[in-house]
Amino acid sequence: MSAVGPAPADGRDPATARDAAAVARDLARIVGESHVREPVPAELLQDATETRGVRGAALAAAFPADAAQTAAVVRWAAEQGVPVVPRGGGTGYSGGATPDAGSIVLATDRLTGPPELVPEAWRGTFGAGTITAEVHRRCVEAGLFFGPNPGSAESCRIGGNVATNAGGPRSFRHGSTRAWLSGAEVVLPGGELVRLGGDARKSVETLDLLGLVCGSEGTLGVITAVTLRLQPAPEVALPVLAVYADRDAGLRAITAAMACGVVPTALEFLDGGALRAAAATFPGGLPEDAAFAVLAEALGTAEIAALEAAALADALAEDALVVRRPDARADVDALWRWRDGVSLQVVAARGGKLSEDVVVPAERLGEALAAIDRLGDEHGVPVTSWGHAGDGILHATVLVDRSDAAALAGARDAAHAMLGIAADLGGALSGEHGIGSVKLAGAATLDPAVLAAQRAVKDALDPRGTMNPGRKLPPAAATPAEESGRGR
Repeated sequence: MSAVGPAPADGRDPATARDAAAVARDLARIVGESHVREPVPAELLQDATETRGVRGAALAAAFPADAAQTAAVVRWAAEQGVPVVPRGGGTGYSGGATPDAGSIVLATDRLTGPPELVPEAWRGTFGAGTITAEVHRRCVEAGLFFGPNPGSAESCRIGGNVATNAGGPRSFRHGSTRAWLSGAEVVLPGGELVRLGGDARKSVETLDLLGLVCGSEGTLGVITAVTLRLQPAPEVALPVLAVYADRDAGLRAITAAMACGVVPTALEFLDGGALRAAAATFPGGLPEDAAFAVLAEALGTAEIAALEAAALADALAEDALVVRRPDARADVDALWRWRDGVSLQVVAARGGKLSEDVVVPAERLGEALAAIDRLGDEHGVPVTSWGHAGDGILHATVLVDRSDAAALAGARDAAHAMLGIAADLGGALSGEHGIGSVKLAGAATLDPAVLAAQRAVKDALDPRGTMNPGRKLPPAAATPAEESGRGR
């Protein structure tokens, strides 16, 4: 924690520096001086929207050790009227964990108490700060399975997954995080520590407060622990990858896969731009004329998964340049590592990207891809898409050199225009990454009655408005034009 001197080295206004120092001292009394950061390190002022130039500011950051300290920090913030920005792994693409000036960051890194796994009941409880990949590893060790598998699993945290209702490829068959959530320990905006849901796999004794918190992006409280309803671990996972020379062939293959009688665990797609960006790292190499790829997966016992994988391969085979069915564990893992790395490979193409996870009805995926291409042409920017074909989720992306201010402005315009595709095709602004701050302009155009209902919930639980304000819900008086610049 920094001392306050007559001329702050980071260039902040002296009055602001004094305020920050006072805030840090108060937080240190709660969590300990060694667990407060002031000035706030750069990595806590940004999330994955950093690749589009979004960066925040904050007075201080606190790292509570447990739920009691978390509640004390939130209670102090409510009493002082200081906004709180909960933060997990900082892997979100919507700016939901990027703080505004005058706020504090509440980092969940230390909320990692020992997990409580009950294999015979298919249940596990984890601290909110537990890395999602560690949740998967612990489950496997206990003979259990947790379905949601976001691409950032090695760095995101399970509390953040609940806060955004994260998904990933396997959500097609197994559902997003909400489908696996039976309970959560939550600090409400006033500092009250409550337990929502519990160990029972099903409960309807209250309003679905657990469902409200899941996907609320930190606007209704801070998640400190989660209880997951799990499944027995599958014996094998067998992916099937098919590559096509044109998009239309790939789209027909997706339709065939969905009609073949098998419900794949995952049904992914990559367009030509994404394939070109990631081709160099594809295990075994891709055909030179590859312009579209479909990745499906069968998961279960060895016998059933093999039958399902064969059926999926047959469905995807027509017009395919190549169909691959790795079955060795090392080859399967290599293929999914490649898929998880596509986003980083796309970033590397130009040094930055603006991605919008728009979602459309699955049968309108082709229309959405064509509309994205047209937007790229109209704005004169390179675009590409990949995502979860079965769920109709597109990671619609504009490639950009983020050091070029003019190019970045044009890319923002194009990315914002992509949100209209969802509305035009009967979809939604976000399938899994949330609204955060960067999609508030789009959210402000939703049904006014729906917006009013959401604000009523927010006002009831957070009357002081201190819990991650300016995220998820556009302010009642704001216009889309006013909101379009927020967080940029």
